[in-house]
Amino acid sequence: MIPTRMTRRTFLAAGSSALFVPGLPAATDRPRRVAVIGHTGRGNYGHGLDVVWQKIPGAEIVGVADADEKGLKSALARLKIKRGFKDYREMLPELRPEFVSIAPRHPDQHLEMALAAIEAGAKGLYVEKPFCRTPAEADQLIKAADQRGVRIAVAHRNRYHPALPSIDRLIGDDTIGRLLEIRGHGLGDRRGGGEDLWVLGSHIFNLFHYFGGEPKSCSGILLQNGNPVTGKDVVKGAEGLGLLAGNEIHARWHLSKGLIGSYTTFADDGSNKAGYAAHLIGTKGAISIHIDRDPVAWLSPGNPFDPASRNKTRIPITLAGLDKKETRPELIASVHNHVLAIRDLIDAVDHNRAPLCDARQGAVVVEMICGVFESHRQNGAHVPFPLVERENPLSKL
Repeated sequence: MIPTRMTRRTFLAAGSSALFVPGLPAATDRPRRVAVIGHTGRGNYGHGLDVVWQKIPGAEIVGVADADEKGLKSALARLKIKRGFKDYREMLPELRPEFVSIAPRHPDQHLEMALAAIEAGAKGLYVEKPFCRTPAEADQLIKAADQRGVRIAVAHRNRYHPALPSIDRLIGDDTIGRLLEIRGHGLGDRRGGGEDLWVLGSHIFNLFHYFGGEPKSCSGILLQNGNPVTGKDVVKGAEGLGLLAGNEIHARWHLSKGLIGSYTTFADDGSNKAGYAAHLIGTKGAISIHIDRDPVAWLSPGNPFDPASRNKTRIPITLAGLDKKETRPELIASVHNHVLAIRDLIDAVDHNRAPLCDARQGAVVVEMICGVFESHRQNGAHVPFPLVERENPLSKL
């Protein structure tokens, strides 16, 4: 039975198995052979998924692949290595790295790159988000990784943030009262709508999954200039995202911990990019998690439905707790530059466990996004998870 409310006991029990453990070992007991796959002009090297390995003790970047000749030359200089390849399919079997960064931001390349790395014997992959384009692609990647015992981590770096357990404790200790819902909002720039749902919303949905549990169903509507999207509005999306539509989207997910998560995204909404956040709404206050900010989270005390009670100053949430100075700034920096995620991936490979943000979490985000498209295709119906439609539903609109 799905709980009707999020109590202190329910929340702590549901979240305890996923609590972050600061101070993971750097795994320097032996050298780590690393290869980097980028593609200049087609997603490049993500948000530093190449240079992060230079910050990992014991890691040796043995090669880089980039189909763009000029980009490859630049990567070799940046990474201070000599082995460069125009085709990752040649690099991987020749160098046989233990770890591979699949760095391009364009997810249409991730499936083939990851499969090639798995086939070449890699034990750990770090994949830029979005993880892939469809649930079918995620199914294929997870199956291949499971068959070979490969660990995949997805670069939703906020999932590794050490402030998350502080937020868990505030919810569990009744600081914001009964947790009622989770709200998310896009960045509000030109990408608002379908592109935002993928590129920016994926970070928010990963947090929905963390705090709210598995998605049980989804409903959503896609609008183009205020009108419901039809087949004529479907376009080939930017950044290798596949088919996209809509410059305004409203979506809701029923989550397994008894919460509803909602997300809105508008193109050029005038918010000056200040609205990009996930908000945990309770009866005594709200906690806002601002993606890639520092501090990452803030408590707004007071009943959010009673303006008279909300005249208190917002309070920062740090690793040390509520309204306390950050005691581990170097740990926070290691979230932003992916070092903490890489250390976790190495530890996961060494100890045969799932990374904190593994392939299945990446796949959930992909399915949450495609669920919005499928609901719209079904005129806003609640569609259950797992989705029956495993391809991009917009191809059938």
